[in-house]
Amino acid sequence: MHFRLFAEEVYTQRRKSLMESMQSGILLFLGNEEVGMNYADNTYPFRQDSTFLYYFGIDIPGLAAIIDADAQQTILFGDDISLDGVIWTGPLPTMAYMADQVGISKTASISELAGYLSNKKNIQYLPPYRAVNQIKLSSLLNQPLGKIKENFSLKLIKAVIGQRSFKSALELTEMEAACDISADMHLAAMQYAKPGMKEYEVAAQVRKVAYEQGGALAYPIILTVNGETLHNHYHGNTLAPGHLLLIDAGAENDLHYAGDLTRTFPVSSKYSEQQKDIYNLVIKMMDNAIDALKPGITYKEVHGIAAKTLIGGMLDLGILKGNAEEAFQNDVHTLFFQHGLGHMIGLDVHDMEDLGELHVGYEEGTQKSKAFGWKSLRLARTLQTGMTFTVEPGIYFIPTLIDRWYNERKLEQFINYEELLKYKNFSGVRVEDNYVITDTGARKLGKYLPKYLSEIEAIRES
Repeated sequence: MHFRLFAEEVYTQRRKSLMESMQSGILLFLGNEEVGMNYADNTYPFRQDSTFLYYFGIDIPGLAAIIDADAQQTILFGDDISLDGVIWTGPLPTMAYMADQVGISKTASISELAGYLSNKKNIQYLPPYRAVNQIKLSSLLNQPLGKIKENFSLKLIKAVIGQRSFKSALELTEMEAACDISADMHLAAMQYAKPGMKEYEVAAQVRKVAYEQGGALAYPIILTVNGETLHNHYHGNTLAPGHLLLIDAGAENDLHYAGDLTRTFPVSSKYSEQQKDIYNLVIKMMDNAIDALKPGITYKEVHGIAAKTLIGGMLDLGILKGNAEEAFQNDVHTLFFQHGLGHMIGLDVHDMEDLGELHVGYEEGTQKSKAFGWKSLRLARTLQTGMTFTVEPGIYFIPTLIDRWYNERKLEQFINYEELLKYKNFSGVRVEDNYVITDTGARKLGKYLPKYLSEIEAIRES
């Protein structure tokens, strides 16, 4: 078999728990298909749907599955590979064999799925994020395409999130492996990057480490000297002394569990004095947030702790003025820290966000803020034992945003604009690690990757 699986009972127990949670209904899961990059046979790398992997494990295209909570049975739909398929891609085990490996005794051809569903009621499905699956569902369920996006099952969404939010010991082992690879990717970049190189040369080294260890990229690499742009995928700049290089990169291992780490280090061997001040403040934000992690605290509260730490540091640097608590209540920190402190992580780098950010990251009945900065909190819910997530504070000096606030004299009772303008072309700093909530606090996932200033300078000088 071309892919690795957990033991049969892992998948059997997951499906059993889902049936118990749902109690009734035909639960329909579509796997992903291969997608042509620029013509049908030149495909993007195949990536199976994560929820399909969670319940069924089989990592090949062209599958669907039914969990019948009424009949208490599971059916895997797919076809054995044809002779033509064997010629081009090599042999695969039979559908019956693969199904047996994940505890499924009944299989059927994919062509039988429509007939199976034709006389069934209470068919429930998750919101499809790929157009091809939207079209499939429209045909299978005889519903207008526009309705498919509306008629998904909220009950099923909540049941799946209720399971996938809490990682088992087996899953944590896989996440540790992904984080280990991710740490090696970043260490390689710290050791390799030199003035005069292009960003893409360093990105190539980061990617190389992931593939050398049997992994892949969990998401497109962010590697840039323009760290003030939060999701910057351009890699064409030349590294120069005085630049900061921000790298946000993570691996997914062969079971598709993800790591997501960020480091920001000097292209020179040492940080400048101005860079030291901002970098150490980000580290203080991170450490204060980590110290607060425990079951029962909301991640919105932890985000607030990081934001208040930022304000205190900016007051010390003279960039801000006035009362710290009043500055926080007026959202002054959002000039520098526009995104949330972190997000869930697991089989997806932004775990389960295809099921709806509000359902994954927020308590039932709570609403996301619409205010600048706060609206970008992906995770705000109460933390519980077994939840895994990122901690990624940042400070960004975005020239366009600074100009906008300066021209409006926005919050000038708190902002020393004369001092702020000295940082206008600073760029940005972000540092990120992954954590799991334990019974008493939290534990970092994966091997240690240097993050403190003296550690990074020692690597850059070696």
